[in-house]
Amino acid sequence: MAKREIAQPDEAPLPVRARLAREQMGILRSFNAMQDNILSIIPEIATQKPVVSGRTARRWHMVMHPPSIRRILLDRVEDYPKSVVTKNLLQPAVGDSLFIAEGAHWRWQRRLTAPAFSHRNVRNLGPIMTSAAERSAARIAGAGRRAVNLLDEMIAATFDVIADVTFSDDGSFDRADIHRAIEDYVAEAGRVSLLDVLGAPDWVPRPARLWSAQSMAEMRRSADAAITARAARGPGLVPDLLDLLLAGEDPTTKRRLTTGELRDNLLTFIVAGHETTALSLAWSFYLCAFDQGVQERARAEAQAVLQGRAATGEDVDQLPFIRQIIDEAWRLYPPAGVVSRTAQKADILHDAEIQPGDTVMIPIYALGRHALLWENPDRFKPERFADRRAIDRYAYLPFGDGPRICIGASFALQEAVIILATLLSRFRFTPVPGRDPKPVMILTLRPEGGVWLIAEPV
Repeated sequence: MAKREIAQPDEAPLPVRARLAREQMGILRSFNAMQDNILSIIPEIATQKPVVSGRTARRWHMVMHPPSIRRILLDRVEDYPKSVVTKNLLQPAVGDSLFIAEGAHWRWQRRLTAPAFSHRNVRNLGPIMTSAAERSAARIAGAGRRAVNLLDEMIAATFDVIADVTFSDDGSFDRADIHRAIEDYVAEAGRVSLLDVLGAPDWVPRPARLWSAQSMAEMRRSADAAITARAARGPGLVPDLLDLLLAGEDPTTKRRLTTGELRDNLLTFIVAGHETTALSLAWSFYLCAFDQGVQERARAEAQAVLQGRAATGEDVDQLPFIRQIIDEAWRLYPPAGVVSRTAQKADILHDAEIQPGDTVMIPIYALGRHALLWENPDRFKPERFADRRAIDRYAYLPFGDGPRICIGASFALQEAVIILATLLSRFRFTPVPGRDPKPVMILTLRPEGGVWLIAEPV
């Protein structure tokens, strides 16, 4: 890891930051900390060292060394599958989908689903994102001078998008039921269980996940019914994501996704596709309100390009500073704050000896704030992404990397740029005193308390 010159911080305030661990914690303290905020188990020293190792029921290693991260995610990806804890958290919601599957089953699903997220197909979905941005602007304008919770607003806007691009809003499933089931799962069943910390077998029931099982089962039945109805009716004039996946076929075996496989992957896209983008946008608005100079520069860029209209997919490449804000928000507040793997073979990562069964974590939150990789890492500086070639590929991982890089990365970026540019071009956002959000990770890294801002038309 190449050591960077660490600039001395000035007296300007910094955006909110999670409090990381100052001392080693035992099993019970770790469990209690994770119930409140998974980020709180990351040692502060993880923002300064390449690798930190310890033991809490089992051996673990946190890796912030870019060459070692490349080894985990790319060079020896088969030796570092997703951890059992990760699978236990997510499988009740998304089944054996692309996000969970391993080996040949994963490769086959990836091969079949990837064409649906081609640049052309994502760009064709731009009008849906533009319409959602327009509706969001109307809701914010309708609030008048009252404070608006941009977290709730972005969750509503991105859920509109993902519902329309998956099911064309054809009435074949209940938006409210799906949304409620997702929110319940993220809030409760997504919490790490003490049984997970102790390494209990995955067949041992986790009470919180049983509690949410009924709503998740209803969501799966609703999705199954929508898929069956669409298969019988056929695609619409403009194919949506479900149409594209139904038409997908393995060129060699002619195999297609079953209804169950389709449902699990669609629910993966719905859960991940709206939750992560909503969080990225909420944090982006918080940062723009925090730094009015950045906001003014972004507004000038958006207004010059848009000339009063909402942004479209074709505008994305003309809005580089808007994208830099989103990139910087992903660095400071990555939706997936920690990535966890289970080592299958002995290995060496930097100077850490890895044994089979060890938990190997990439704390994305600490990686983005690492003193050896970023100048003034806690400072909000979108312009650091003006030259992306200067950034180590494995120091910045909002979507992961290697063969398992997030399939929806281009979708999320296009959606975020369209919504952020549209709203910044029409409103000036200022913070509500005393209402700073708190970075808290349960399943994803959320701004606890919401992002409360005053929006004034410009």
